[in-house]
Amino acid sequence: MQKIRLNILGLSVSQTQSGAYALVLAEEEGDRRIPIIIGPVEAQAIAIQLEGLKPPRPLTHDLIKNMALAFEIALLEVTIYKLEEGIFYSELLCEMGGKEIRIDSRTSDAVALALRFRCPIYTSEEILKKAGIVLEHEDENSPVRSMLDDDYDEPEVSSYAQYSLDELQELLDDAIQNEDYEKASIIRDELNKREKK
Repeated sequence: MQKIRLNILGLSVSQTQSGAYALVLAEEEGDRRIPIIIGPVEAQAIAIQLEGLKPPRPLTHDLIKNMALAFEIALLEVTIYKLEEGIFYSELLCEMGGKEIRIDSRTSDAVALALRFRCPIYTSEEILKKAGIVLEHEDENSPVRSMLDDDYDEPEVSSYAQYSLDELQELLDDAIQNEDYEKASIIRDELNKREKK
C-alpha cells in the first residue's frame, strides 16, 4: 500500500448526525479532505490536544501515552487502512525493544494518540478515492470549516470580553481544574484573540 500522509484540519459540528462531530483530515500533498464522524467524547480528546490544554489529571489517551513511555513503547505512525460500510479502520504501528507491533484501533483513538506522540497519520489512495472530498472553495459556511482554526471568527461577541487578562487566566485554570474543557476552550480563544491584537 502506498502511504499518503494526512494532516488534521480540525473539528466541526457534524452536518449529518446530531450531537456528533466531524474530524477532518487533509491530504498533505493535495486538496482532498476526509471527514470522519466521531462522538463528543472522542472529539473532546482530540480538541484538548489541538488547543494545548493541560488537564489536571491524565485523561485516557494521556494515560495510554504515559504507560507506553514507562514501558519504552514508541508510537511510530497511525494508518487508516480500511473503509467499510462508512466505518474507518485504523492501526497503530508501535516499536518496543527493536520489534515492531501493529495494534488495531478506532480511528478517533488513533488520531488522539498520534497527536500526543506527534507521529504521522497515513492512509491509502483507495480510501482517499472512496471518502475524499474536494471543496471548490472553502468559505466560513463550509461544513468542514474548522472550529479550531485560528482565522475562524466567532459570530457572537465572547461573554468573556469584559474580563481582564488575569481574570481570564484564573477562569481558565478553574475550568481546567473542574475538567470543563468546553468552557476552557472558549476562554483560551478569548486569550488568543487578545494576544493577536
